[in-house]
Amino acid sequence: MVQRFEFAVEATDGRARTGRIRMMRGDIATPAFMPVGTVATVKAMKPEAVRAIGADIILGNTYHLMLRPGAERMAKLGGLHKFMNWQRPILTDSGGYQVMSLSDLRKLSEEGVEFRSHLDGSKHMLTPERSMEIQRLLGSDIVMAFDECPRADRPREEIAESMELSMRWARRSRDGFDSGEEHASRSALFGIQQGALDQELRQISAEKLIDIGFDGYAVGGLAVGEGQEAMFGVLDYAPEMLPKDRPRYLMGVGKPDDLVGAVERGIDMFDCVLPTRSGRNGQAFTWNGPINLRNARFAEDTDPLDDRCECDTCAHYSRAYLHHLQKSGEILGAMLVTEHNLAFYQQLMRKMRGAISAGQFAQFALDFRQDYLRPSRG
Repeated sequence: MVQRFEFAVEATDGRARTGRIRMMRGDIATPAFMPVGTVATVKAMKPEAVRAIGADIILGNTYHLMLRPGAERMAKLGGLHKFMNWQRPILTDSGGYQVMSLSDLRKLSEEGVEFRSHLDGSKHMLTPERSMEIQRLLGSDIVMAFDECPRADRPREEIAESMELSMRWARRSRDGFDSGEEHASRSALFGIQQGALDQELRQISAEKLIDIGFDGYAVGGLAVGEGQEAMFGVLDYAPEMLPKDRPRYLMGVGKPDDLVGAVERGIDMFDCVLPTRSGRNGQAFTWNGPINLRNARFAEDTDPLDDRCECDTCAHYSRAYLHHLQKSGEILGAMLVTEHNLAFYQQLMRKMRGAISAGQFAQFALDFRQDYLRPSRG
């Protein structure tokens, strides 16, 4: 029986790799996409449906859950897994990014971040130690180190100072995680590389994280407005700075073509709100590119959403019906398109794993881009 955390690369094709993470609550096939369950729910989806479409792991959010319903209350209720009826692995982010992006009133110091809740204005202090405590109370399987994520367009001096602060917080996160012996004995801790678009700062960050030692490593500070070309520019070197025998996680990414390009460059794990948020707004991802189901051209379209998709939405509902639901503001419309989008992402990951194992990833990526990036039809 797996006691805590194991990772093995099973096949490579160029820099792309497929493997398996083994944890007490189940295996995670990589490359893996984690549906985002920010507030203990993957929006518009039942947990059973999330698992049925192929997800091995989901993401929860420390910032939101500490504010509502509260970490201590969550622990009294049996932890996040029991609370939301998801018995497989959960990764929780540290809360740092949300503190910076959602809290108007905040004060950053060496100790941590003092902020006011975006819900009711109440004052809170989030430190590396408190972030580790909250993630322990939630019962997280993969815990993220507490960090700061500055915008890539900030001056280099500011980005360097932020990176160094995040590395000091990474050390404190490691110590705080290890102090919770029972939780640490069944969970994993990931460090987060920072440095924005600066290769030298990324190298320094990687070396400091490796010196501390983590079960996995995230590439942070991307998908914050820099654009795909700049992101891929960083991914051309950043993953190779991290240990080859540990999972590499690209946080907050992204569009299907982002995922293919990142796997091409050695990334193993992803999360993003895009498939669920788009599903609620009528945008569907297909093998021939994204389409907007609210467009009038779909009003009498009896075709399935995507005739190459294996999901229940595509098996049973027409584009015309989905168009009708979206235009009518019916909740079912959000549910069906969200289910399709998440199923599409899981199918994409599965096909990438198969292509890597077969030594055919370059051809898969070429074929995917030819179909997906053709001029939009919707």
